[in-house]
Amino acid sequence: MKLDRVIAVRNNKTIFRDGDRCVKVFNEDYSKADVLNEALNQARIEETGLSIPKILEVTTIDGKWAIVSEYIKGKTLAQLMEENPEKKDEYLEMFVDLQLSVHAKKSPLLNKLKDKMNRKISLADLDADTRYDLHTRLEGMPKHDKVCHGDFNPSNIIISEDGTPFILDWSHATQGNASADVARTYLLFWLNGDIDGADKYLDLFCRKSGTEKQYVQKWMPIVAASQSVKSNEKEREFLLSWATVVDYE
Repeated sequence: MKLDRVIAVRNNKTIFRDGDRCVKVFNEDYSKADVLNEALNQARIEETGLSIPKILEVTTIDGKWAIVSEYIKGKTLAQLMEENPEKKDEYLEMFVDLQLSVHAKKSPLLNKLKDKMNRKISLADLDADTRYDLHTRLEGMPKHDKVCHGDFNPSNIIISEDGTPFILDWSHATQGNASADVARTYLLFWLNGDIDGADKYLDLFCRKSGTEKQYVQKWMPIVAASQSVKSNEKEREFLLSWATVVDYE
């Protein structure tokens, strides 16, 4: 295996290209259970028929866990949006259609979104009353079993050279209410400083899916609290400010 070309570096992992294979190498202190869960998520999503890079193997390299999958040559939707700002609306349309195709799938063995969120809210840096309120709200939300990506943003979509879109990074995949997934994507646009893109995205998603905007907004504080747990300090401050919003106009 030749790991001489770095594609991306994240906080706790490095992604290499090895010919027609993509090798994601995790740091030594990365949880084995989390690596294996990510591989299992990806394998289960493969079974839904969605267009994603296929897993080829899970292995260790120099004592570090690694997931090997197909390498997809192309550009991310985030890159394309940056390079062709005049086409951003067209790309957003494609982005929303892709997310709707994810939500149309079911994968009964994926972890449940509500269970994951309840665990994370318990760990959030919030006072007991706010956490209790968020747990209560979460329990009151309708229970669904749609596939949710959990980190659906333009940098996780690669458009291959023949124009086929592939969805990457299934480490956060769960089954649950699609509007929670949409709230997460909306907050990701905000975190990226693209507030206009966030609003356009939400309007487009709600129109195409027939979802009321207020319904997605009810998820925002719950999702923000849940996401604050593993974020960096700057993001945590931003997310916790959303988590304490009682209600939207």
